[in-house]
Formats: sequence, C-alpha cells, structure tokens
Amino acid sequence: MKKIILVVSVTVILILTGCKSQNSNELPRIAIAGIAIESSTFSPAVSHEEAFRAREGDDVFSYYPFMNPDSGIIDRAVWLPTLRGHAMPGGIVTREAYESLVTKTLTMLEASLPMDALFFDIHGAMSVQGLDDPEGDFLVRIRELVGNDVLVSTTMDLHGSVSPRLAKYSDLITCYRLAPHEDAIETKKRAVTNLLKRLETGKGKPAYKAWIPVPILLPGEKTSTRIEPGKGLYELIPGQINGDNVIDASIWMSYPWADEPRNHGVVMAYGDDKESVAKAAETLAKHFWDVREEFEFVAPTTYFDDAMNQALASDKKPFIISDMGDNPTAGGAGDVTWTLHEIFKRPEFKAANSKKLIYSSIPGPELIKKALEVGVGGHVSELAGAEVDDRFAPPIKIEGEITAIKESDNNTEVVVKSGNIYTIVTEKRNAYHYERNYTDLGLNPREIDILVNKIGYLTPELYDIRADWVMALTPGGVDQDLLRLPYKRINRPMYPLDPDMADPDLSAQFIPLANE
Repeated sequence: MKKIILVVSVTVILILTGCKSQNSNELPRIAIAGIAIESSTFSPAVSHEEAFRAREGDDVFSYYPFMNPDSGIIDRAVWLPTLRGHAMPGGIVTREAYESLVTKTLTMLEASLPMDALFFDIHGAMSVQGLDDPEGDFLVRIRELVGNDVLVSTTMDLHGSVSPRLAKYSDLITCYRLAPHEDAIETKKRAVTNLLKRLETGKGKPAYKAWIPVPILLPGEKTSTRIEPGKGLYELIPGQINGDNVIDASIWMSYPWADEPRNHGVVMAYGDDKESVAKAAETLAKHFWDVREEFEFVAPTTYFDDAMNQALASDKKPFIISDMGDNPTAGGAGDVTWTLHEIFKRPEFKAANSKKLIYSSIPGPELIKKALEVGVGGHVSELAGAEVDDRFAPPIKIEGEITAIKESDNNTEVVVKSGNIYTIVTEKRNAYHYERNYTDLGLNPREIDILVNKIGYLTPELYDIRADWVMALTPGGVDQDLLRLPYKRINRPMYPLDPDMADPDLSAQFIPLANE
C-alpha cells in the first residue's frame, strides 16, 4: 500500500509543479498584437477606426512572410495572433477609435492567456486625441493584463518615438535601419528571432537597457539612408552588436509633425553586459549628434514655382516633382489643392505641342460620380479636393475628358485630361508609389514629361524611373519647412529649431526592467 501511495504522490507532484523533465519540449506561447499609424497634429484631418483595416486571428499572419509554413520560425512557438492594424498615415486618431482597438486587443489577449511572450508590432508615431504617448499607454495596459514577467519584443519604424515608458515595458526593441524602409520585414523578423532565442535559451529579459534622448528632430526626407550622413550612421549599428552582451541597438529619428514632448531622436541598446550596452548606445548617440549639421534633403529642394520652371526647361523625362507638404504617406490630409491650382495657372500646358504632366492625386468623390455617369470619353466639370484641408486653397474645378476609369469597391480612380494635364482623381485620398499605379490607368510614367506626386522621398520604383527629380516645399499638414510649424509642446532646445544650442548630455540612461 505504501508503494502505491508513493507512486500516486510523485505523479501528483509532477502534475502540480510542471516538472521540467515533463515540459522541456513544450513550445513557448507567443501572442502578436499592434496598431500602427503616423499621425500629424498639424493637419486638420482625423483618423477613424476603419482606417486601420485591422486583421484578427490567423489573418494577422498575412503581414509576415517569414511566418510561412516552411520558414523554420512558425514551428518554434505556439502563436497567438490577436489584432494587428496598420493605417495609411493621416491625422490625429480619435480617442474613440483608439479605445475601441485597444479594448478589442486586450479582450483577445485575455482569451489567449497564459502566454510566455508578446510580439508587439507598432509604428511609434501615433497621436491620439487627449492622450500623449499612446503606444506607451497601450503597452502599459497590456502589461496590466498579461503581467510584467511576459517577454515583450517591440518592433517599430525608425520615424517612431520611444518614450521612457515604452522603453521600460519593452524587453527587446528594434526599428528599421533603412529609409526608404526596404528592411521592414527583415526588422520584424529580427524582433521575432531575438525573442525566440531569449525564450529558447532560458535567458529571458536582457539585464540592461540603455536609452539616450538626442535633441534632434528632422523630416524623413533629410534622413534617408541612401545618402550620408544617414547611410553611415545606420551602418554603424551592426558593429555595436555583440552576442548576448549587446543583443541589438537602434536609432530612432522620431516624427516631426506631431507636437508632443516624446518627439525627438532616441538611441537604445540592450543586452546582458552593462558596460557594453552603455558603450554601444553612447557611440551611436555621439555620432548622431556630431553629424547633425550634415543632414540635407535627399534630393534638390526648392519652392514650387522654381521646381516647375526647372521641369519645363528640362529635356529629361520623367522629371519628377515631389509635392511634399501634403504627402499622404507622411500624415498629410492628401486633399490640399494648392499645388494643383498653381499647375492650372501655368499657360505652358494649354498649347497642343506643350509638355505633358501627370498629377497624382486629388480626392473628388463628386467628380468620381459624374465620371461614372458619362464614362470614358465623356466630359466632366466638377470640384475636387479641400474637403478636409482647405487652409491653403479652396476646392479646385477640374474640367476635361475622362481618359480612364478604374472602378473599385474601396477607392475608384479616374483620369481627367485638361489640355496636357492628366489629373488622377480618387474617391478617397490615395498614394502613388508604383509604376503599375499609373499603367493601370493607361498612363506611362516613364514617357511623361513631368510627374507631380504627393510624396516625399521617392519609393524605390519611382526612384529608378526618374530622369530628374526635385522636392518642392509646398504647404500642408506635413510641411517640410519645420521652421514654419507652430511647435508649442516639444522639448526645447531642439536642433535645428535652435541651431546654436549647447551640446547635450549623451550619457546612457539605464531603463528599469518591466518587472522592477
């Protein structure tokens, strides 16, 4: 009898304690969550919940090609995808939208408990009505639910902002190293594989996290890694990483079109060796500060009249003009008509043998309705634009022949030919980053004389087809001339707003661990 009781007792002990020998082959349970947007507080636009196009459950995996069945990653954990949404940059997010998305995420995370870790996929430049540092707030609320022992790996855009709160409650954190962001998927994969390694080795939370605020705030078009000094700055990062001593290091340029105290450059490094972590962060921060005066726009930059004069005088095509002030992929409303008014004033486009120009794009839902009624070859005369942001110019009347219609349940597009100007009108604001965006509408961006696009630095496809290119300092919610912006809440002094400021203290500040 005693022998039987002993066997039963050992079995009970094994079950209750989760003996390591019994559970050593169990996979970690890792949740996935995040909401992402760049949102300008200098734009009258407002972003609502539907803008995030949130995916839930297994649909979340579609964001991550490295999660395919034969990736060698997906079978290393039990994955718990909850909610992941990514909106086109825009205006400030309504508090209602934010609370709805956060509440849905928390509900799904609660249903997924227990968990060992979280892959937290955000941008870092979200602004929310009445709330500073929403990503930090979001992670604190997640921590209140899942606890501070869960391992969190955060991945971000380098144009995001990292508050001390976000740094504290993230155990691992990383951001892109390229702008344009051709390494976005690579960065997210790095965040996941670093997380898996710390779980699989049992090393858990890195012992040290260094955070250094760098008082620099620059537009992305000045910080491209295609050119120096951004190229060399980010190329320093791999040399700072040293196994578990320094697991990763990152440089955030932040986001200049949100007027919040957290908006400034940040350098972080983390790992298990305190001295190495501090040295890595301080090396990057010092180099960032030392090269601050070398940051210039990635392309020749001027005001619009001069840009158009250059394009008209050029024999190269396409001559691309970036209409930067209302760039929808930086947070502009996307419906500022100022530039289009200026184009239609130019008599050069009215003669039959004049140069041809494509403008992309302007929202005009009423024009879209009329175009659908008359069809291709028909004539329209209708107002477009300035429904959201009319601070710089009123709606513009666009008259001409419909040369193309691309119907869509989401965003129908129309091309209107007015003389030698081809205006792309959309049902909702849109971005034009790929050659197919034009060819699908019967337009050839390679052969057009002048292409004017609401964009900042060119995406790789447009960059490759350009024959010449200038960036125009046009008005809008993401005005690249930062000295024109009415900052009230960012920390000062700040370079380049205060060019004669004293050198800052760039010593490493050690951020407490989430469970400390």
